[in-house]
Amino acid sequence: MQRKRKIVVLGGGISGYGSAILAKKKGFDVFLTDSGRIADRYRQRLDEWEVPYEEGGHTMERILDAAEAVKSPGIPDTAPVVQALRGRGVPVISEIEFAGRYLSRARCICITGSNGKTTTTSLIYKILRDAGMNAALGGNIGESFAYSVATGSYDWYVLELSSFQLDGMYRFRAHIGVLMNITPDHLDRYDHCFQNYADAKMRITQNMTSRDWFVFSGDDEVIWQQLPKYDFRMKQLPFAARNAVASGAGDAFLCDGKFMASVGRASVEIDTAKMRIGGLHNAYNAMAAALAALAAGVAPAKIRRSIYDFAPVEHRLEPVAERDGVLWINDSKATNVDSVWYALESMKRPVVWIAGGTDKGNDYEPLKAFAREKVRTLVCMGLDNRKLVAEFTGVVPEVISTASLEEAMQAARAAARPGDAVLLSPACASFDLFRNYENRGELFKAWVGEHA
Repeated sequence: MQRKRKIVVLGGGISGYGSAILAKKKGFDVFLTDSGRIADRYRQRLDEWEVPYEEGGHTMERILDAAEAVKSPGIPDTAPVVQALRGRGVPVISEIEFAGRYLSRARCICITGSNGKTTTTSLIYKILRDAGMNAALGGNIGESFAYSVATGSYDWYVLELSSFQLDGMYRFRAHIGVLMNITPDHLDRYDHCFQNYADAKMRITQNMTSRDWFVFSGDDEVIWQQLPKYDFRMKQLPFAARNAVASGAGDAFLCDGKFMASVGRASVEIDTAKMRIGGLHNAYNAMAAALAALAAGVAPAKIRRSIYDFAPVEHRLEPVAERDGVLWINDSKATNVDSVWYALESMKRPVVWIAGGTDKGNDYEPLKAFAREKVRTLVCMGLDNRKLVAEFTGVVPEVISTASLEEAMQAARAAARPGDAVLLSPACASFDLFRNYENRGELFKAWVGEHA
């Protein structure tokens, strides 16, 4: 009797439980381990599929007996359990790499970038679903990619991919790859070396063939610097608003508030004034989505209808309420400087800006021009606000340091005048005061609902 191949899954979150269930379905001897607590909803599904697991610690003897490990993206490569596996020569891969082995004839549209990937992924998914295509949403948002592969049968997978997920991908191939931008983020996971992070983002292109499509920003200088390093065979689809871009395969260009996206003989024109999502960043997101959808074969009229119908993504420049002439905006997903740049760029009112949290080695210099022009008051919300206070004192008229959400919200309400916008756009991770950026955004919205 042939011995089952052993797989260990590191992490019991959305990525881990899906990987474990797919491994179980494919006949592997699978074991899931989590150093923390597994959420009830994931534990319930593991029990349903009779997947053995542990929580609250790692049984190293059982882990090191595996032939392969599937690592959740939140676990850094420096974690002792990962180091121990690699020391034994056990391959450590991502959920995306593992699930990608079992796609059959399905194709993947994969979206990455420092900013804009959630909105772009959600928009592409909406376009495909509205057009009647059999598509699943996964990766960094939606359902676990591996769980969808295990339990469903789809023609298309629309996947938002973080750099951490890309790091663990080796043979996986995107049929349509979308790279929104590359700006400094997560440098604490990349030895504080920006090139390491850029290299991770460029992995979106690996293994692509001449039948595949690469959608990328023609305005992003970092991407342009990376392109000559690669011998691309796939068809390239750049989008831009500032640089003149052109490609024989197709492209998109924004001019006077409208853009034309073309792929081969198919093209669609979009008037951004008719979109429900505003700002230059969303014009970029829509151009990328239009190009990806055209490459996937969606009719131009259906693309246009879905783009005009698309509503803002939660926690990304999400209007919460307007009270006494003050507009409250939840941009909790803006966890890096570049995201905040686009948020401030889109503001049409004087701003009371709430920022702060766990600094990831941020350079705030790019924000100072908009801060001088648009920000009336900066409310710093975090356990250590010294860097923010030092960077923006003298740049904006008033800088207030607070150490809790309640204190920050009271200060913002006191500072705001009729006609202002109170913008939560932190530029930092949330982990000093909150579980994650979603928790930060939800608490912000709840406070506005109760007190504003």
